[in-house]
Amino acid sequence: MQVSLKGRVALVTGGSRGIGRAIALSLAEAGADVAVNYRRDEGAAKETVAEIEKLGHKARAYSASVENWDEDVAMVAGVLKDFGSISILVNNAGIASRGNAVADTDPAEMERVVRVHAFGPHYLSKLVIPHMRKEKRGDIIMISSVATKGMGPNGAPYNMGKAAMEALALTLAKEERQHNIRTNIVAPSLTVTEMGIRLTKARTGGDIHKLDASSPFGRVSVPEDVAAAVTWLVSDANPYANGQKINIDGGI
Repeated sequence: MQVSLKGRVALVTGGSRGIGRAIALSLAEAGADVAVNYRRDEGAAKETVAEIEKLGHKARAYSASVENWDEDVAMVAGVLKDFGSISILVNNAGIASRGNAVADTDPAEMERVVRVHAFGPHYLSKLVIPHMRKEKRGDIIMISSVATKGMGPNGAPYNMGKAAMEALALTLAKEERQHNIRTNIVAPSLTVTEMGIRLTKARTGGDIHKLDASSPFGRVSVPEDVAAAVTWLVSDANPYANGQKINIDGGI
């Protein structure tokens, strides 16, 4: 079945770089217009917008810290004014924690990481859902992490934030299915992004691609692997999957 998102509008948070950028481009390639959220890197956001426009679709960039309610209100209002609707919301924006044990974690770090991964998606879902209910179909995607499978040490803020995000997704899947809104989770493993490269260097001191040989299919995951799952989930190729989690980890 050919995937088509023609006539739909997507808001992708953290859409200027890495996984978010790949998702924004993949949705545009399938026919969607895309609102690209970013926090600091305006240049990268403009580059992503330009790439989407080259594909023949409308795109604009919006600056907002997703954990800030007032900034989210302004962003969603801007998207609705510019595009007229939002039928796809991809909660992708995220930050890493510093890799400390709970006993050594700054409370301010814990709060910020959890706010970005849990409060932000809650705020944006709350703002977008009333408009999404008016659409023929709505889709909300939470970009989580395989970290929630193992809940490893020295990452409590990140683990907590992603676990809360998944709880929100599973709740929304039940609340909003009556409005033809599907909510699903996509959980990447280590991926070749700026964050992934930094994490690998911090933990191993080496290049991320040194892990290719020991990874499934002979390579570390790339952003396009995640984007492919997102695009399928929000398309008519997925008529029934709701409240599901897809781990993009090559089957590890």
